[in-house]
Amino acid sequence: MGFQKFLKSISKPTASDRTSLLPLAARTVDSSLCTTNNLTPVARNQLNQLMETHLKPSFTAKDFLSFLKNHVHYHPILTNLDFYLFNYAASVDSFRHDHTTFEWMVRTLATTHRLQFLTTLLQFISSNPCPCAEGIFSCPKIEPIFRFAINAYCKAGRFDDALLAFDTMRRLIDGKPDVAVCNIIIHGFVKFKHFDKALEFYHRMIGERVKPDVITFNTLISGYCKNSQLGLALQMFKEMKTHGCAPNVVSFNTLIKWFLLDGKIEEGIGMAYEMTEMGWEISAVTCEILVDGLCRKGMVLKACDLVVDFSRKRVLPGSFDYFGLVERLCREGNVSRAMELVNELWRNENSPSLITCTTLIEGLRRTRKIDEAYEIMEKMLQECMLPDSVTFNCLISDMCDAGRAKEANKMRLLGLNKGLDPDTVTYNILISGFKREGIKKESEALVEEMLDLGFIPDIATYNRLIDVQAK
Repeated sequence: MGFQKFLKSISKPTASDRTSLLPLAARTVDSSLCTTNNLTPVARNQLNQLMETHLKPSFTAKDFLSFLKNHVHYHPILTNLDFYLFNYAASVDSFRHDHTTFEWMVRTLATTHRLQFLTTLLQFISSNPCPCAEGIFSCPKIEPIFRFAINAYCKAGRFDDALLAFDTMRRLIDGKPDVAVCNIIIHGFVKFKHFDKALEFYHRMIGERVKPDVITFNTLISGYCKNSQLGLALQMFKEMKTHGCAPNVVSFNTLIKWFLLDGKIEEGIGMAYEMTEMGWEISAVTCEILVDGLCRKGMVLKACDLVVDFSRKRVLPGSFDYFGLVERLCREGNVSRAMELVNELWRNENSPSLITCTTLIEGLRRTRKIDEAYEIMEKMLQECMLPDSVTFNCLISDMCDAGRAKEANKMRLLGLNKGLDPDTVTYNILISGFKREGIKKESEALVEEMLDLGFIPDIATYNRLIDVQAK
């Protein structure tokens, strides 16, 4: 078929013209969806020029793929004609599609959610094998191509199409399907709450001697948990061993989470210790699940004890931020326990985050525990953890109000040495503090330092500060 006849079928599409352009396997689709009936004369002319320039007679699959990628795919109008062009190319006697054009078309239809054409395309691929499959072996790209389509179907909840594509792929490939394809279908069933079908497909896998992997089991364990069948989830966890599959941290985390949600606290904690006994490292996610689960049950102190025990056993991950636990303790008024927790973990080389220290300092300030707040701030600065100016200045102010301006200034000097830049507020607080305590020498030094740093904008401000410290 010539280009002009092809363009004529676009400009004046009739049912017979459109159908005649499609290969036999594709004629069942509503081909009017593949075209654009309102293609302007300018656009038709552009397409004609593009095809005459870039698709010479006897064009190859490589030529056609380049044409789709470089001249059609990003065109604001012509891009919707890609599947129509694909079918046109298939009708050319001298042309034959291969796995490169198959893969491009499948991926394009899937990513643009034109799934109504995907089944027809897969049927065409089944009826027109890739040229590289003319020997005794199938094309190695067939399974990845179908896997992409199956994934698109499952994401859209079109499981009849997904299973049809799976069965078609099963006939075309050599040997057993890859477990990754099966996992996509199982995950889709679980996601859309068709857990019975997920189990049915799992048993089909086993019957067809496809060996499940840890992703298969994790998906099914999660499915059992979401259906409130923790006993069966634990049984599936144990079944992994019979299939020579070792659990991973996701397997444990899933069970721990649902044990805690179900109120089975000891079982959840026991699962965490079993992780370490089996040689798995407890992850930050594991700790977050445990702490959050225990706190939701009102067992904040038990969560503290568990985290401390992990720290003492050297299994607490360094990436775990216990900010949430400290915040909850401070919010509940148990600031002393929060202080103990931070100090214990810090001694065991599980340093708190900046926000954890800031939260603790604010909690200590609210309860007037200035000495403890000073201790945390000093430790932060010694380890080059620089606080925000608001927290720093508030603690400086508390210390000056308590008649401890010299200690407050000592903390300013430590911060300055570690890279903290005091601001005007810091100096004003300290000068006022020294004034109240009658300490003139240090007050004068601070005024001069402010002058050197450019914090004093004019002579009036300088005189005011001098007057303050002189009184």
